[in-house]
Amino acid sequence: MSAAPPPKNSSLSPAHGAEGGLNARHWLSKIHALAFDRPVKIMNVCGGHERAITHAGLRGALPAWLELVPGPGCPVCICPEEDIYQAIQLALQDKVILLAYGDMLRVPVNVAKGEVRSLIEAQAAGADVRPIASPIEARKIALDNPGRPVVFFAAGFETTTAPLAAMLAEMKLPSPASGGGGPNNLSILLSGRLTWPAVAMLLHSGRPGFDALIAPGHVSAVMGPEEWQFVVDQHNIPAAVAGFTPESLLAAFYSVLRQLESGERFLDNCYREVVMPGGNPTGRRLMAATLDVVDANWRGIGVIPASGYALKPAFARYDARKRYPDHSAPGRRRAGEMPPGCDCAEVVLGRRYPNQCRLYGRACTPRHPVGPCMVSDEGACRIWWAGGVEADLTA
Repeated sequence: MSAAPPPKNSSLSPAHGAEGGLNARHWLSKIHALAFDRPVKIMNVCGGHERAITHAGLRGALPAWLELVPGPGCPVCICPEEDIYQAIQLALQDKVILLAYGDMLRVPVNVAKGEVRSLIEAQAAGADVRPIASPIEARKIALDNPGRPVVFFAAGFETTTAPLAAMLAEMKLPSPASGGGGPNNLSILLSGRLTWPAVAMLLHSGRPGFDALIAPGHVSAVMGPEEWQFVVDQHNIPAAVAGFTPESLLAAFYSVLRQLESGERFLDNCYREVVMPGGNPTGRRLMAATLDVVDANWRGIGVIPASGYALKPAFARYDARKRYPDHSAPGRRRAGEMPPGCDCAEVVLGRRYPNQCRLYGRACTPRHPVGPCMVSDEGACRIWWAGGVEADLTA
């Protein structure tokens, strides 16, 4: 994979960060002082990291030998197409109040021309589809509408799954408002995923496509940085947890580059003000109490073992998959896949840069997205487009 052009905005803030009071220029100078006679690829897993990298113009400020590869850190991008289709049909056919995080409303599914292809189109067709920002809103909407069924389409990684687990645990407790437990009219269509198994899959594939890893800060804040120790121990690849400022990201880049240069290998934590050993004990306890880890499908990629969440049997009464018909419609063409011509899965796996997708900037733009990577603010294609990266006409 050849280097792609950096975003046009390449200024760096001189503000001091929390990492020892050292600013971005300090870390840039230390990185430029390193000498590598070969290309080095660092994968940043988190979509938030990719957004921070692009908006700060870090690619344009780093040495030419260093490539930053976006990884599988966008939950909207990998959410199974069939789950989105199910949510659309629940809103249209079962007349539920369908709740979802805002980005999910615009993700297209593969249907025949003229059919409803996204939740926002379902809303335009008369379905009651509402964007929300937290599970607490879902519970409140259910309590405010006791005579109507409410389904919360909960897609996301560990950072949004932990609050969902907290709500589920609370709903299991007696509640005068609902006669015991949570609102009886609330169901969860869960499409939660764990982040690390996708990286493990890449590393076991024989062609991971990167020399070092930047681990996601918010996921590590919940699950603990130790979750990424396998990258070092099993694959001898440097890794560092980073925050979302240029200072923290550049400190993490320097850490893994120094490891490559010196031959040392360890897991560094460059986001110590937020990420603590063991993560968030309460969040992890609630997730373990309410959710099972299961094999799960990733859109365009396939099933990754032990990479998804499912409600425990004790919470089956809130499971939308058990309470409503399965609208999977096996006759749909390309069910579960990316749209024709869309290279989003290759982008998610770090095997193709966003602007090397055949549709990027041509048929696929944020205003008219074809694939999910152009929808979310954590999708690499959307981020690169917002950063001014034009289509690679040689792709």
